[in-house]
Amino acid sequence: MNVRSLMAGVAAGAMAATGALAADKAQVEFWHAMGGQLGERTDALAAAFNETSDSCMVNSVYKGNYTENMTQAIAAFRAGEQPHIVQVFEVGTATMMAAGDNGAIYPVYQLMTDAGIDFDQSAYLPAVISYYTDTENNLLSLPFNSSTPVLWYNKTALDAAGVEVPTTWDEVEEVARALKENGMEKPFSFGWQSWTQIENYSAWHNLPLGTEQNGFAGLSTEFTFNNDAVVNHIQRIADMGEEGLFAYGGRRGDSRAQFVNGETAMWINSSAYYGGFKDEISDFEFGQAMLPVDTAVADAPQNSIIGGATLWVLQGHEQPEYTCAAQFFQYLSTAEVQAEWHQATGYVPITTAAYDLSQEQGFYETDPMTDVAIKQLSLNEPTEASKGLRFGNFVQIRDVINEELEAVWSGDKDAKTAMDAAVERGNALLRRFEAANGGS
Repeated sequence: MNVRSLMAGVAAGAMAATGALAADKAQVEFWHAMGGQLGERTDALAAAFNETSDSCMVNSVYKGNYTENMTQAIAAFRAGEQPHIVQVFEVGTATMMAAGDNGAIYPVYQLMTDAGIDFDQSAYLPAVISYYTDTENNLLSLPFNSSTPVLWYNKTALDAAGVEVPTTWDEVEEVARALKENGMEKPFSFGWQSWTQIENYSAWHNLPLGTEQNGFAGLSTEFTFNNDAVVNHIQRIADMGEEGLFAYGGRRGDSRAQFVNGETAMWINSSAYYGGFKDEISDFEFGQAMLPVDTAVADAPQNSIIGGATLWVLQGHEQPEYTCAAQFFQYLSTAEVQAEWHQATGYVPITTAAYDLSQEQGFYETDPMTDVAIKQLSLNEPTEASKGLRFGNFVQIRDVINEELEAVWSGDKDAKTAMDAAVERGNALLRRFEAANGGS
């Protein structure tokens, strides 16, 4: 199958093909949170799948950002109007698992079995699916767009300043200082700050975020990320801001424009920005590198953790529709589709076969460094501190962390005061989640 050509041409054709034939097919509603170019690619995947099936149609609909999509799906379920498939970002996993305990979720492993589809869970990358399995290692949701933060750099600007790509946080400071002296206004920045500077910083240095195996082992978990390493790291960045080496640009990907416009030469955020950068950046050479190491904390990195989202199936529909959803998941998991998705977007391939196919196709030779993300994720066997996190109410807790970090960047709080407050406020939200889901 030539997926690239199929995806490129099928979307418009599929729209015209709906009508009388579509009415005879099992209809599956798929709510996603992929806007812009990624949204177009997601819709094209559904359209390409629809072209392969005589009995099934997936209707792909953008419903807003991750938070908005998840919130709308929960509200729709309560109203009995839920979609069959909903895309949920990784921090919503604990909430979706709690919904599963209340009968709202159709686990993926069960879905595939009931649909009679051969489903080999070992074909999926352990670093990706370990985030989304239950205590018996059963896959609950299908990884779709998985990524990890990397260090994006403007090679042209670094060369002009006479510096190399940094590998440690001390070097990040030194390179930022050299860039500043060479006229760059905002040398360093990042996006999704809780994910990149607290969650992944901790995993990268094998530091737990909380007790109970970062929440995997029980609802009684409590946060511990107000430790000396994280506090010192956040204070370092605050001090860089004072010196004009760091410029905060917003909570999500808001600071992306700083990198694309050449205002920022070092930017830590998702590997999934690759596709957009490749299309939009033409006036300087860019690359991606592994996250820097804080040598005051560890001699070498452990592994990074994923971000992105998975596809959850909601209960309340007919079996033919669930069979359709299972067939769609089988299609999404094929090596050809995953390799194409990975190469076009920068998301990590979810199966070993897709990674192998990308190697066979020479992708990592024509597009150097695009395997940084998968190398980071598989750098070492994940530990209890580095396999991910599973905290209830973590969508709201990330907002708390954002508020406290912004107080540091604005100079209203020092790092220690802010991290202590984030842990205290976060633990209160954990207790509310525990109480609402059968805990004490």
